[in-house]
Amino acid sequence: MLSKPSSSYQRPQAAELRRRLGEPRRFIQVVAGPRQVGKTTLVQQLADEIGPDVRYASADEPTLRGNEWVAQQWEAARLEAKQAGPVGVVLALDEIQKIPDWSETVKRLWDEDTRRELPLRVVLLGSAPLLIARGMTESLAGRFELLHLPHWSFPEMRDAFGFDLDQFLFFGGYPGAAPLAAEPRRWRSYVIDSLIETSISRDVLLLTRVDKPALLRRLFELACRYSGQILSYTKMLGQLQDAGNTTTLAHYLDLLSGAGMVRGLQKFAGDAARSRGSIPKLQVLNTALMNAMAGLSPAEVRSDHEYRGRLVESAVGAHLANAAAGGECELFYWRERSAEVDFVVRAGRRVLAIEVKSTAQGRARPGAAAFSKAFNQQRTLLVGGDGIDLEEFLAQPVSHWIQA
Repeated sequence: MLSKPSSSYQRPQAAELRRRLGEPRRFIQVVAGPRQVGKTTLVQQLADEIGPDVRYASADEPTLRGNEWVAQQWEAARLEAKQAGPVGVVLALDEIQKIPDWSETVKRLWDEDTRRELPLRVVLLGSAPLLIARGMTESLAGRFELLHLPHWSFPEMRDAFGFDLDQFLFFGGYPGAAPLAAEPRRWRSYVIDSLIETSISRDVLLLTRVDKPALLRRLFELACRYSGQILSYTKMLGQLQDAGNTTTLAHYLDLLSGAGMVRGLQKFAGDAARSRGSIPKLQVLNTALMNAMAGLSPAEVRSDHEYRGRLVESAVGAHLANAAAGGECELFYWRERSAEVDFVVRAGRRVLAIEVKSTAQGRARPGAAAFSKAFNQQRTLLVGGDGIDLEEFLAQPVSHWIQA
């Protein structure tokens, strides 16, 4: 049974955005993250709590809006801000990445208000982090703060919907799909049609040049099927039965990562250049994607020990990858001949090797010892087996394990 609707639950990032909007006007606040993780809900919840009024508008339309739409919304907010006095107004523009060259217009309008000392605070929301990042680095340097909104974690799904560990492993961290957990077939259709297809068609294909859209879609399916496995681009092309080149495949994987769907982890080498050129390890960013594409029922997942093992590793990887997307750490894997470490987390000078075991009797493999010897690192973590309980690991933020 689900304990309460998602609209009654407020994400931890809400407190940080509330604090920033309560400060004197300094920066544009940019909230970026995958589709349907609560960006719009976050702003709407804050609208009832913070002092200034919030003017909300969305560019998520079938046809792209132009920069004149941004200017119109901005001018309307300016009029409200002048009438509001010192408390000002918050302008929230959703799906901003849908506007071509949006950052140039935002820069011009923001700088005008800065010179006039107009008390207008601005929040930009986007569901394609890669495209949002391009706009910010191109035009808005020094003018923005980024708040990354990742997929929902296990504690969030537990507290908002009453999910236990098995439910979280299968249904993942999509709050909009949680009410359908009692109907797995209906849940799967929702995830495929409303989340996967919308993310690919609207956040990737509509906004980025992709010469082989069918190849990109098959790559996504492949990444879900092989999540947790190391697969060279050459082998991927063979699996996809495509004559394309590996550079195109790497680019498409970056686009899917930018949409918050799947990514390719690089091998830890102690050197950034060597890591970038390595064979990727495929990783879903939400286990719901992996399970929806597999088409298995919750009962079938529980009885298929091999699949469940990959699901457990993918859940740990997604937990780490979402922290990395938010800037908490960097995430890699490591393999040298027969020695392998599932995940390597680096935060500053701290390096943590993580092994994942899905069985109660699982023990750390020799890979952890080989890694420690190769890089003179003593910190290793075993999740599952006779190590840290999986539920305990997922219940804590990644920063907790980095600092432990």
